[in-house]
Amino acid sequence: MKIHDFNLRLKDSILIADGAMGSMLHEAVGAQRCFDELNATEPEAVFRVHQAYIEAGTHIIETNTFGANRFKLAALGLGDEVQRLNSRGVKIAREARESAAREVLIAGSIGPLGLGVQSRHPAPQEIQDIFHEQALALEERGVDFYILETFTYIEELLFAIDAIRSFSGLPIVAQLTYSEEGTTYGDLRPTGAAAQLKNKNVQVIGANCTLGPQALLPILQELAAVDDVRVSGMPNAGFPKREGDRIVYPKSSPEYFALFAREAAALGVRILGGCCGTTPAHIRAMAEAVKSLKPVTTHAAAHSVEVMAKPVPVAHRDPESKFWKKLQKKEFAVCVEIDPPKGLSLDRIYEQVDKVMASKKVDAIDINSGAMARVGMDALVVAGALEARGVETVPHLTTRDQNIIGLQAALLGAWTVGGVRNILAITGDPPSVGDYPETSGVYEVDSVGLVKVLNRLNQGTDWAGKTLGGATNFAIGVAVNPVADDLDNEIERFYAKIEAGAHYAMTQPLFDPAHWHAFLKKLGGKPAIPVLIGVWPLNSYKQALRLNNEVPGIVIPQPLLKSMESAGAAARDRGFEVAREMLAWARTELAGAYLIPPFKRYEEILEIL
Repeated sequence: MKIHDFNLRLKDSILIADGAMGSMLHEAVGAQRCFDELNATEPEAVFRVHQAYIEAGTHIIETNTFGANRFKLAALGLGDEVQRLNSRGVKIAREARESAAREVLIAGSIGPLGLGVQSRHPAPQEIQDIFHEQALALEERGVDFYILETFTYIEELLFAIDAIRSFSGLPIVAQLTYSEEGTTYGDLRPTGAAAQLKNKNVQVIGANCTLGPQALLPILQELAAVDDVRVSGMPNAGFPKREGDRIVYPKSSPEYFALFAREAAALGVRILGGCCGTTPAHIRAMAEAVKSLKPVTTHAAAHSVEVMAKPVPVAHRDPESKFWKKLQKKEFAVCVEIDPPKGLSLDRIYEQVDKVMASKKVDAIDINSGAMARVGMDALVVAGALEARGVETVPHLTTRDQNIIGLQAALLGAWTVGGVRNILAITGDPPSVGDYPETSGVYEVDSVGLVKVLNRLNQGTDWAGKTLGGATNFAIGVAVNPVADDLDNEIERFYAKIEAGAHYAMTQPLFDPAHWHAFLKKLGGKPAIPVLIGVWPLNSYKQALRLNNEVPGIVIPQPLLKSMESAGAAARDRGFEVAREMLAWARTELAGAYLIPPFKRYEEILEIL
């Protein structure tokens, strides 16, 4: 379809798009690893959904290809199925149209890649290539136009538009998803989004998903207030809830959606449809509600919208913790690492930490978080308990166990209630190594993403851009492994962590200065942030042998292994001697060290100090 013809339709008509595809398919065939795959495995089910929406009165049906891009499919082992699944999706939609009694337009559905705050995502050109591949497959099979929908990041939406415009002259409907506060990621309001999109040769700018009908109306009102913008709106049925393994949407009445359709039409909205949880009944009600209406051409009603002021970012501040200030002064900092208790009592932790801190040779206690994926008391909670006793802490926070919402909630509580001022951001050991191998890790973000989240909290906003009414000021730490198997990848991630906002780093335990020197050579010079070395006093030859062969990220030099083996009963003395040597060396080249007590006997650390 030519852009001119598409624009003419929108000039005189309100077009009704279809509703949810995923939730309808879930009802029909049950949970799936990938609904796009049903284009090949259950084409009849997809056809029936299209047919139901056509019978309900829709003018537009969307292909079942929302997630059919290489980035998402590759994670499921379907990376080579992009062409086939998109082609099949269009074919099924065309078959449904051919069986219809009236003309229906086919929109090629393209969703975001799901990048989130991960560090491992494609470069900009590769992102465009991924969208280009999917869009080309859709166009070659015969879509009339594109719907880009449910995008959270406008930068990603712009990449998708550029990818399509690099070869296609088909119309584009570009939709972002917004929060209840009327903003998308980065606190971007609809007017700001429209300003970036209106000059990109898109024909309709809209909003879909996340919000129900009434919550979506203010977003549409604000978009409609922008001159020379045609608007689309596709709300969810409402807020979902989880029942067992299912996401269930409220039974919003068709009459409720009819009311929304009339109110949206009065704002000048040109394309109306539904998103998650909506059904043919909702679409039929909207089609009936607007069939005798003409698009509103005036923006008078829309100009009454109130635009919230954008929050002023917090000025850059150095972290306020004593630990960080010592690193800044280039004074050697010493931490002792502890594991949270596996049970309910903190008494032994208190007793051992008190002994260590009484030595006046330790600056902070760093606290493991679910090491080896085993259950222990939460590191942030233990940190809060120690902070209340006047002990500065560096709790580890892993992304394995919580999604981005839970991570932020825990961090806000740790800052405000627990008095925690330092964090070590880590990805975390996979559940398969621990006591619960049947469970799944969350890993919604990795450690680089967590640093980005922490940096945003330090700027006074959450990851979605919502103002906190204040700002944290964490000293953000990261892990780095100078003896990683893939040093190129380790260095790339180290740079990514620094760029994301890391203030300091802590290495895996090292047993030879040569390992650090080799890392620096590969790095190309001294790190841009202070680094603390891990020092682990070895207790026996067998322990050293096990660590070297069974624990990822630890390398014990062969000469040290041989010397401990030959030491026999004196192997512990040799292990502690090496630890003291490493600590003395670290004082000459690094910013600090953290010491790992052997077998949780924290008092033995005093022998090293």
